[in-house]
Amino acid sequence: MLRKIITLLLLSVTLVSCQFTETMVLNEDGSGTMSVSMDLGEMMAMMGEMGKDSTMVKTDTIISFKEMFEEKKDSISKLSAEEQQKLKALENYKIRMDMDPEISKMVVDIFSDFKNVSEANDLMKGFEGIDNVVPGMGDDNKNDSDDGSNNSNIAVRYSYKKGVFKRDAYIVNVEKHKAQLDSMASVESFMGEIKYKIKYTFPRKIKSASIDDAMFSADGKTIEFERSFLEYLKNPDVLDLEVKLKK
Repeated sequence: MLRKIITLLLLSVTLVSCQFTETMVLNEDGSGTMSVSMDLGEMMAMMGEMGKDSTMVKTDTIISFKEMFEEKKDSISKLSAEEQQKLKALENYKIRMDMDPEISKMVVDIFSDFKNVSEANDLMKGFEGIDNVVPGMGDDNKNDSDDGSNNSNIAVRYSYKKGVFKRDAYIVNVEKHKAQLDSMASVESFMGEIKYKIKYTFPRKIKSASIDDAMFSADGKTIEFERSFLEYLKNPDVLDLEVKLKK
């Protein structure tokens, strides 16, 4: 998914500064809400300066994956059992498109509730199958799709046990990950300003956290920090986090 987002941005305009924000609100029983948003306000402002916003109108709409998959059920039935299972894991997710050309606002937010924090893993995987069902979500060239080279090779595990929360990002396939980085070498200079922010809120005050430069809310329950998106693509461990909560 990460590579496809980059491709989308590059095709839209010359890449400008934007920000990804991963937000989670965790309850004591392990349930909660999870979202990943992409702020493209600067891209919207640039398009306005170039006179390309004449057809854009203020929009604030929510798209349900479940409803979208229902509309595409005939296409989905032709997919492999594995691909159908990936899409099934995304049924409860929704996409919010919030756009206002007058104030250069463009935010895309993917979000869902979960009963157990481990379900949040699904937000970081499974999107590779959408391009088989929804036009425009995948790459135009499918020549190498069979070997999985277009799939994201970064995944994330979340856990919450006995007052300890962990976010563990890892490389799925080292060889393919290296190949992806090599293919992005020519556009690295355009990606330097892109940031990936983490913002998590917990049911109790935070006792300790593994991130030295993190910021905390006044009530001690929310932690925030950010890293370079390019740095994250190269080394997903930079966004790893362990939080211990007070009893």
